[in-house]
Amino acid sequence: MDLHILDHRLRVTSISKNGLVNFTHPLIKLIFLRNRTRCKFFSLTETPENYTVVLDEEGFKELQPSEHLQVESSIWLPLNVVSNGNASSSSQAVGVTKIAKSVIAPLAQQHVSVFMLSTYQTDFILVREKDLSVVVSTLEEEFNIYKEVGGESFPVHCQDVSNGLQKNGKEAIQPTVHPVLIPQNQFCVMSLDPDTLPSIATTLIDVLFYSNSPKEDSQSSPSRDLDCIKFFSFSLIDGYISLVMDTEAQRRFPADLLFTSSSGELWRMVRIGGQPLGFDECGIVAQISQPLADSDISAYYISTFSFDHALVPEEDIVSVTDMLQHQRKEPATS
Repeated sequence: MDLHILDHRLRVTSISKNGLVNFTHPLIKLIFLRNRTRCKFFSLTETPENYTVVLDEEGFKELQPSEHLQVESSIWLPLNVVSNGNASSSSQAVGVTKIAKSVIAPLAQQHVSVFMLSTYQTDFILVREKDLSVVVSTLEEEFNIYKEVGGESFPVHCQDVSNGLQKNGKEAIQPTVHPVLIPQNQFCVMSLDPDTLPSIATTLIDVLFYSNSPKEDSQSSPSRDLDCIKFFSFSLIDGYISLVMDTEAQRRFPADLLFTSSSGELWRMVRIGGQPLGFDECGIVAQISQPLADSDISAYYISTFSFDHALVPEEDIVSVTDMLQHQRKEPATS
């Protein structure tokens, strides 16, 4: 298998809910006016806490400093696993499941923090630029590693990126087992032809920017928000669009424009973290993805500024819930 270090240098940022009004213009430009910006990697995910925006340096220039904008200090590089010449996609287990054993678990053992972004098309494993030598030395036995520069791929070897640090060499520490929340929403993972983006513009703007207006029925069903979770993700990466939304949001879009896999599968969410996870802890993704991989259960995985989110097929949610509860009851082993 091949591992590609893509030609993007990314920033991970968070916009507060009450500060969104300060960023509507640049966000609309980044989503809808591709010809007016040189941004090639853009992802916006709304959660109950905030908006996570992951974007390349050209896109980052569009965001003005503000008290409502938090920026993680590192530069992140996206990695992509390619098998048989194609980005991973098949009728077998999809998403993070396929790369858990070969990429995520070895990096966790070497104390490399990862930030995951699964899309309809592929999975991006973001690693800090400063960790690149450790990443290459950890994975080069398993993968042919290439770095993309200006549209061309060049082989990379450990000595090419070495900064004198081959392995992190820290003692293995038992990662914290974080609590999980399993909301009741059903989710869809979808795509859209970029040429048809203008025809859903008003709906997309409404869902992204006006979804926080008070619900008319909130007085009559106060517990409903505890069962369901606000989650909407839009990515425009190298010309490909990916959308993750719940079925309630999906009903607001024209059915003939959004497309999903032939199975039309519905997904359920596992939300990881009882309090904001931070960026330095290692092994969070591995802790969830490894047991899913062992059980050959498909999963999409989306990290955000505060919490992580795994999407699993609806028919597997009971076994996933049992598996995670069992994992949380086991005594920690050294």
